[in-house]
Amino acid sequence: MIKLTLVAGARPNFMKIAPIVHAIQKQKDAGSAISYRLIHTGQHYDKKMSGDFFEQLNIPEPDSNLGGGGGTQAEQTAAIMVAFEKELMENRPDLVIVVGDVTSTLACSIAAKKLVIDVAHVEGGIRSGDLSMPEEINRMVTDSITDHFFTTSEIANANLRKLGFADSQIHFVGNTMIDTLMANMPRFQKPEGELFDQIKEKQYFVMTMHRPANVDQEEKLKEMIEAIVKGTEGLPIIFPVHPRTAKNLQALGINYESLHMTEPLSYLEFNFLVKNAKGVITDSGGITEEASVMNVPCITLRDNTERAETIELGTNELIGTDPKKLPPYLDKLMKGNWKSYQGIPLWDGKTAERIVEKIIQIYS
Repeated sequence: MIKLTLVAGARPNFMKIAPIVHAIQKQKDAGSAISYRLIHTGQHYDKKMSGDFFEQLNIPEPDSNLGGGGGTQAEQTAAIMVAFEKELMENRPDLVIVVGDVTSTLACSIAAKKLVIDVAHVEGGIRSGDLSMPEEINRMVTDSITDHFFTTSEIANANLRKLGFADSQIHFVGNTMIDTLMANMPRFQKPEGELFDQIKEKQYFVMTMHRPANVDQEEKLKEMIEAIVKGTEGLPIIFPVHPRTAKNLQALGINYESLHMTEPLSYLEFNFLVKNAKGVITDSGGITEEASVMNVPCITLRDNTERAETIELGTNELIGTDPKKLPPYLDKLMKGNWKSYQGIPLWDGKTAERIVEKIIQIYS
């Protein structure tokens, strides 16, 4: 019996884990000797992540919630490591699977390796080169002790080879986020409310902003929002707001008729909006992947990205954090001169199946 422990800590992790859970279940139903425990580290907790979230992604409630949320980066890392070590000692697996680049990814891979348990990193090998981002530290440390990498792109494979990893450790499988996207697209649902009843397809923008470089400098934030409002020429901008950003915006008294700040939305609601938008303006990594596959123009307000394939083959443009760089891109988008999705290799909705088949091959 192959025993797996799957780790998720923050909301994007569950979108990456969900298809792996389904693929394991499928193998199990077909008679494979494989089992898993799903561990929620408790790193992020919000009401959108409780029952309805697991229901939306059609995954079972986690076998254990480690309750490792809150505190500084170091406190959170330590709390998760302590709780996860205990989990592993009570339920020792053959392999721990971590996904993405959150604090839980780093903490759980260290705890597993110290107990001499193999670690597989889903989305291993991606790099932004920006050491001011906690996620980059998490990726670098996790990858340095990982046994098997399940990668999303040839760029990630090249990064890992450069670090001296053997080809036998690098498994190019695609992107499980896209598995989730494709599986759920028929189920996307329009959010409820007057605002959402009024918006017309391809006649509004979706915006997300949460990185300190964009939201923690008042003048810059104000300038950025002004440039976005001006460049979108009065079209509605739907902005599901992170609580910290909301606080900063209120303090600045930012208020435009076309800018609609909303509560955070569920996965199915948010992606409904992205799919039908004229364009997306974001500083998030995952959204650039989803927008690209749905062929929706995407502007990324960051100076670097760990997802270069969304620029080379997707609909994403990296424009930096200077508000002055925004107008020509918005002008191009408004005129309909944006590039189209070219197709990213293996982003086909079957990534999780490839991952589980490879695990069975290695551990049987």
